[in-house]
This record gives sequence, structure tokens and C-alpha cells, in this order.
Amino acid sequence: MSSTESNTVFILVGASGDLSKKKIWPTLCNLKRDFLPSSAKFVGYARSNLTIEDIKAGVKPNYKAKTAEDEQAFEDFFACSSYISGKYDEVSSFEKLSAHLQGVVSVGGCGCDDVNYIFYLAVPPTVFDAVTTNIKQCCMAPKGFTRIVVEKPFGHDLESSELLSRHLASLFDEQQLYRIDHYLGKEMAQNMLVLRFGNQIFGPIWNSQSIKAVKLTFKEPIGTKGRGGYFDQSGIIRDVMQNHMVQLLCLVAMEKPPSLDADDIRAEKVKVLKRVQPIKLEEVVLGQYVGDKSQSADSEAFQGYLEDPTVPKGGKAAQREKAEIRLQFKDAQGDIFSQRCQRNELVFRVQPNEAVYAKLMTKTPGLDFNLQETELDLTLTERFHGHKFPDAYERLLWDVYCGNQSSFVRSDELREAWRIFTPLLKEIEEKKPKPVNYVFGSRGPTEADELERRCGMTFSGTYTYNKSSSKSSL
Repeated sequence: MSSTESNTVFILVGASGDLSKKKIWPTLCNLKRDFLPSSAKFVGYARSNLTIEDIKAGVKPNYKAKTAEDEQAFEDFFACSSYISGKYDEVSSFEKLSAHLQGVVSVGGCGCDDVNYIFYLAVPPTVFDAVTTNIKQCCMAPKGFTRIVVEKPFGHDLESSELLSRHLASLFDEQQLYRIDHYLGKEMAQNMLVLRFGNQIFGPIWNSQSIKAVKLTFKEPIGTKGRGGYFDQSGIIRDVMQNHMVQLLCLVAMEKPPSLDADDIRAEKVKVLKRVQPIKLEEVVLGQYVGDKSQSADSEAFQGYLEDPTVPKGGKAAQREKAEIRLQFKDAQGDIFSQRCQRNELVFRVQPNEAVYAKLMTKTPGLDFNLQETELDLTLTERFHGHKFPDAYERLLWDVYCGNQSSFVRSDELREAWRIFTPLLKEIEEKKPKPVNYVFGSRGPTEADELERRCGMTFSGTYTYNKSSSKSSL
């Protein structure tokens, strides 16, 4: 029986936490409004002694209501939501949760015998084993499916990740597990398979004979903003590179899967990761931002990483927000333009303002034979004006409900990703190299530019993307 023909209860474990209030509760509310059947119910579970009204008040500032209908949807959502407090490591607490779930289904259900449970685990790693063990022992759906959504971090190195994977495998089938990486829910990440394998124009040039270098970029214009304690333990490698950036790497480097089946897609991604050698310290540039003392003393830019009081002892504090995949092609063969041509590039902008554009050379209008870099631009919000662009979490939780695992991380993917980065992390911990400083709001360390050049990427600095002049009637 499909999920649309049966009762489904979403259980948010860690319901009072920051992630839950800012992302998961609002996402579930939007799904309830736009997609889920009226019989869907929602239960929050955490250690905090709260009521559902307390949860509602905490979520309200994070819910983006634009109309009176949105406000009503918010009220309707919490009318079919409930909250129960309990310990994470206590069997009796989960027995009470199980009884609560049975009571929720018996009130206002769809009249079906099947009941589906979807658990979203927004809990710290320290309680993960206890929570999953107690769910398995006390809270599995008596009829219907039980699915477990696992939020990162998936361990902190290869060894801890393998321990976590073995623990989960002892309790649940792989088909029940949904390891969520929200980057895979972003519109451009979802679009990569279509753009790559649905357009013949890219097939003949998507190879090492044509492409000189590939650059994956993640930048944020903010610092640690009070998350220094977490970030000092995690770092940009664990927080972004081992998961988000690895997934983008797979999408750009994988071969065409035989079908859109989840395991076919994920099998091709694993093949990519198996070909990647473990990263060495001499192959990276480690940076750390320092405050821009030309700014106001009360601004965030004034404060450096080590001056954040939440840091016990990057990618952050860049000049702007940007996440993109940039393919730089080789120089045009047989130069007849006196070295006036720059390399072509194909850029997939993941955030902000999702777009795909090609940078190419053209002649400027006029009698002179002058060359200029310009672009062919597909900015999705302009081309599909009026379309709803769902939040990444909204898309992924809908996939969980539908049983589609293609945008979730499989255990062998996770193992290979950690295999690539764990030697580097251990080398950093052992040798404790001094990071290169860069100023808050800058492009980052100049040493990173030199590393790019050694890897074959060139930056001419002659191209300016002027969005205001790119309007077209095509």
C-alpha cells in the first residue's frame, strides 16, 4: 500500500533544537499545506519539558508567511501536531512515545489499517546510538513502513563513520535509511542529471580531452557567528567538503546511469569516489580569516576567527555567498586571434540565484575586429518566473515520504568520502600546520589561487558578468 493511501506520522526527534525550529518544522508545515494528505500527523519529541504551543511559538519567527492563507496553513499544521518530552536513552520514554503515536493515529486517521512512521533524527551524535536502538525496540510501525532520516554529521572520520554505519545496519535495512545532505535537494543539484544527460550538446565535450580543470566553490560572507565551538571541532573540511562538495563532485564527474533508479544513480557516484586518491596535506591550502580592522568595531567583519568568543582556541567570511561548479575548457586549438581569446567556461551556480551559464568569446559590434568575453545565461528564476522553487529540505522530505532514495547518501558513498578525507584530517591533527590568514570579506588566501594555477585553472580577471545587461527576449 502506498504512503498516499495510508496514515503517515512524521516524528521529529530533537524537536526543540535550532535546526528543527529554523528548518524542519517550517518545511513540514509547507509540505502539509501543498502536498501531504489531510490524514498526515506530526509529533515532536525531545528532552525539553515543553508543550506544542511552546514549539509553535519557537517556530513562528522562522516561518515565512506571505499571505493570510499561509498564516492559516501554519495554524492548521499545528492543530494536527503534538509534542511529548522524554529521555533519549530511556526505554520507558520511547514506550510512552509509541503509545502516543498509536493515539495520534486513532484520532483523525484515514480509516486505513496501515500506519507509516517517518523519524527525522535532529539529535547530537552523543545520543544517536541510544535513540536509534530505542526506536527499533519500541517505535516501529506495526503495519506500513518505518523510515529513518539521519542528519549529519555521519561520524567525524572513517572509523567513527564505519561504527555508525554498522550500528544502523544492525537495526535497519538500507532501504529504511535516508542520510540527508541538503545540497542534493537544491534546484541546480537536482537539475544536473537533466542538463548533463538530457542534452546532446554536452556529451562530446564532457571529458578530459576538452576540459582543462574543474573548480568547486563554496563561499559564505559570514563568519562563525557564535558557532565557533562547533566549527572549531568540525572545521570546513568536515562541515562542507566531505559531504556537500563531494556530492557536487559526483554529479559533475559521474557517468550516465542506466536508469533514474536510486541505486543506479548512487552506484555511478560510488564509482567516481573509488577513483579519487586520499588527499595529502601538501595538496591543500588551509586558511583562517582575520578581522578587517578598517570596519566598524561592532561589525562582524571586524572580528577574526580567533576573536570569536565561542571559539575555544574557511570557506567562511568570504567577499560574497557563492556555491558553484565551474568547468574550464582547454585553450582553443590553432590560435588565429593573436592570443586574445580566453578559455571557455561552463558554470553551474548552486546558490544563490540558481543558474547555468557558458562563458565564451565574441566579436563586439562595429568596424573594428575587437574580441570580448560574454555569456549565454540561463538564470532559473528569470526563465521560470512565477514557478515555486521549493526549499531543499522540502524537496528531500517529500522524497522520503515517496520512498525515493536517489538524493540520499548510501553507506558505501559515505565510506568512500571519508576514505578520501580522513588521512588529511589526521595529518592536520598530528602536524598542526599554521593556517594562512586572509581578511574577512576578501577572496581568500592568495596561496589558493596559486594552487588553482598548479592544477591547470587560469583566472584572467578580464571578464565582468553584468547581470543588468543580459536581458533577452529569447
